[in-house]
Amino acid sequence: MNRRDSLKALGLGTLSAGLLLEACKTDTKKGAEETTTTAAGDEVGRQPFEVERDKKLHADKFFTAAEMATITVLADIIIPKDDKSGSASDAKVPDFIEFIVKDMPDHQTPMRGGLRWLDLQCLNRFGKPFTDCTKDQQIQLIDMIAYPAKAKPEMAQGVAFFNRMRDLTASGFFTSEIGVKDIGYAGNQPGKWTGVPEDILKHYGMENVKASASM
Repeated sequence: MNRRDSLKALGLGTLSAGLLLEACKTDTKKGAEETTTTAAGDEVGRQPFEVERDKKLHADKFFTAAEMATITVLADIIIPKDDKSGSASDAKVPDFIEFIVKDMPDHQTPMRGGLRWLDLQCLNRFGKPFTDCTKDQQIQLIDMIAYPAKAKPEMAQGVAFFNRMRDLTASGFFTSEIGVKDIGYAGNQPGKWTGVPEDILKHYGMENVKASASM
């Protein structure tokens, strides 16, 4: 499946509101995309203990190098690079996920367990861990867990893991600079009005109605 199909299947509607909220908070704190945190005096509006907590979260490591390699491959399968924008790893989504599982520890056991499940499945099927498999072998396994309605009951643990991985990847990507540009978000632009989008007018059967440009 290509990038556009991935994003269409993913949809922003699949994102957890809690994850997006935490992602925004992370971005405000200069989150997972930075390896250092500024001094407390430079953090306007933040308490010293908050700054120190962030420093500790950035300094600590949860995932092993092998686990981070698997996360990177998975993230780029979910959101690969195309001619419009970069991949999940280009947007530093793996670093975001590393930060989030430390900031929200409830993710730690399901994520580590899911990564081990993935490797065991690959060892049983292909005789090697996930990252050593060919791209076709990786996609073959992912296709078994990426579509919950079609997945076999015995793949339930993998489905749950991939759902979580997909949500984390989307949250990290669409709160990154690359992701914001990808969806064309322009932010608030006071004084500009270009009219109701054509697809919205068409949806309500009003494509022939002339919209007033006056505010």
